[in-house]
Amino acid sequence: MDPGSRRRPRAPAVVTSVADTQPREEPPIRRWPGRARSALAGFLLAAVALASTASAPAGRHPVSGPRRAAARIALPPAPPAPTPPPTPFGDTYALEHPAPDLDLHAQSAVLVDLDTLQVLWERDPHARRAPASLTKLMTVLVAMDLATSLDQTVTVPNSVTGLEPDSTLMGLVPGERLSLRDLMYGIFLESGNDAAETLAGAFVPRDRFIQLMNEKAALLGMHDTHFSNPTGLDAPDHYSSAYDLAIAAAAIAIQRPDIMSIAGTRSVVIPAGDGHPEYDMGTLIRLVDVYPGATGLKTGYTDEAGYCLAATATRAGRHLLAVLLHSDTGLTEDAERLLDYGFAIPPSAEPPPPTVDLLTQ
Repeated sequence: MDPGSRRRPRAPAVVTSVADTQPREEPPIRRWPGRARSALAGFLLAAVALASTASAPAGRHPVSGPRRAAARIALPPAPPAPTPPPTPFGDTYALEHPAPDLDLHAQSAVLVDLDTLQVLWERDPHARRAPASLTKLMTVLVAMDLATSLDQTVTVPNSVTGLEPDSTLMGLVPGERLSLRDLMYGIFLESGNDAAETLAGAFVPRDRFIQLMNEKAALLGMHDTHFSNPTGLDAPDHYSSAYDLAIAAAAIAIQRPDIMSIAGTRSVVIPAGDGHPEYDMGTLIRLVDVYPGATGLKTGYTDEAGYCLAATATRAGRHLLAVLLHSDTGLTEDAERLLDYGFAIPPSAEPPPPTVDLLTQ
């Protein structure tokens, strides 16, 4: 079972010693294949072109009145039709290869090759659903846009005391001071709503942070997404899709190897410091324990969302991403089937990545 925003019972984690997790040096920046990186410099140009088209003045209509046979008013040509929004991932492979029945329990799912940015399998990928704690993928992206480094220290706000007691928590207390790195462990291992709320108030007012989450989603091409909180707790105007959450997950997987190293950690002990006690945490993602090559990424659960997972894995130099929404206790098996299907596809069978640079925004 893979709980998320609301806690569900899990087996006690085997805690890695501090020596096993220290020192936490920033991992070297991973150079992704040229095709995937080059597929990511035209998005801003496409967005600028789209904005220019949308702001073009409409043609003026002649003022009604007596007509003159000798005088004809030349109207300016009508503006061209708006350009469709750029597509973050290529869908050529998925269109040419109908998705086989993998007997998944998830109601929405998408599988993406992170090296070619091709969608390999999908089920109802654009349906708007409650995203649970997969919301925190965007919380992390915005926080890292605002932060100076993972070593930056922030203060836990008083607002963490207002969180629902049955939600997943890191165990923070108002006034404690922790590094962003420590909070990232709390988000990716414990799915801590208190850690997410701390990030949301660390740099700008909370309302502004949520606005930035929605602005970032729009910039990345997440057209079926709206956030109203940084945690993923159910709310009427809080929704996303498997496809959109795959965009957020891919942005982290490709651009933030430092975050990926945290997300793939099985357990960690954060020693007590001047501003906080010791924190002992273990991952809620069962996939990293049972699937060879699994590298993370984020799990989630609420009553409305069901069991959700953004799963990353690598094998023989290939990198895949699977996002599953509204599954049940068979969530991990869903992810295994989907990843096995993707790794069985020969890389040579996939087309080159799309020409729109999106995930670097």
